[in-house]
Amino acid sequence: MNRIAVFCGSSVGAIPEYAAATERLAQVCVRRGIGLVYGGSSVGLMRQLADAVSVGGGEIIGVIPQFLIQLEGAQCGLSELRIVRSMHERKALMADLSDGFIALPGGLGTLEEFFETLTWAQLGIHGKPCGLLNVRGYYDDLLRFLDYGVRQQFIKPAYREMILVAEEPEDVIRKMEGYQMPAATEPTRRALSAKA
Repeated sequence: MNRIAVFCGSSVGAIPEYAAATERLAQVCVRRGIGLVYGGSSVGLMRQLADAVSVGGGEIIGVIPQFLIQLEGAQCGLSELRIVRSMHERKALMADLSDGFIALPGGLGTLEEFFETLTWAQLGIHGKPCGLLNVRGYYDDLLRFLDYGVRQQFIKPAYREMILVAEEPEDVIRKMEGYQMPAATEPTRRALSAKA
């Protein structure tokens, strides 16, 4: 993997372990030569991520809509900052620039970004791995809900298994590097290829 998109909170959260895990993820990626793509903001875990990558001398690309610069500020010292017109453009560009996706602890925006990219994978639009960094069990209740969705037959087991979960950055990166796209997505991929 050359680059990974990271979705994370515009807050640092309630406990220091969230920021510590964010910094460890940055350090792991810098050591492995993996560039990071993120939302471009200068607040919360997003800032922690950018600062840690910059200190380590790694590549970090920010993608931020113009209107968010006034609300959150754009991070300085990035390898590159791309300014776009909308949230839709932001997500599409982050996906294009990346070979995989990781969600750190975050709020509604983080969840929305992660599940959109996961849905794109389910539909066969891309074959990139999607991981959750489950710091201190932050995503435990969400994962239980998804398991319930499988039992209620709204989520296919193969799609639930596409979510790569780990508590440590090294482990989620390792799982992403070994990821194989499930066969369940192949019919859609073939249909999309035929239309192209």
